[in-house]
Amino acid sequence: MIPNESSHTQPAPSGGVHVCPAWAGPLLCCPLRRLFERPETLLGDHVKPGMTVLEPGCGMGYFTLPIARMTGPAGRVVAVDLQSKMIEGLTRRARRAGLLDRIEAVACADGDLGLAARPGVVDLAVAIHVLHEVRDRQRFLGQLYAALRPGGRLLLLEPKGHVSREALDAELALSERAGFRPAGEPLHRRSHGALLEKPR
Repeated sequence: MIPNESSHTQPAPSGGVHVCPAWAGPLLCCPLRRLFERPETLLGDHVKPGMTVLEPGCGMGYFTLPIARMTGPAGRVVAVDLQSKMIEGLTRRARRAGLLDRIEAVACADGDLGLAARPGVVDLAVAIHVLHEVRDRQRFLGQLYAALRPGGRLLLLEPKGHVSREALDAELALSERAGFRPAGEPLHRRSHGALLEKPR
């Protein structure tokens, strides 16, 4: 959902970049998805009340809305996507759910997450099934690192059926180059990834 046309690129795991089309946004928010991927179960150990959470590649908000509920009225979710139709869909769903006041929906530019005005304010970033879609992954990770406060964490998850363990290891090597250090390995049967931390 957040590709990048930079000339300084890291090859995507599949050898190219596939961006989830906007028409698939409603399908990704289908209630049946909760039968095998419940946001509350996946994120419950990481999202706490009052947090500022950054979600790049938010789509139409399958994870965004549950995160907003978990952070509570004192929390904030910065939801970023390249595609304006995804942001429009997210905004509609958040308004219907009564959560729009907790969500800052950002339509980002190509290769720029639009986070320069928010350095060091994010408690948790969640990159769920998105990093393999990014062409300049090193720049992407650097922007997440800059947005996090010291001690802030990045939950990185990739789909097992689409991203190999070798490709994930390459992504984790890039995260270390960006300054992150390992903080744990989340368990999820359909995804693999890591919990990473920005040193204090």
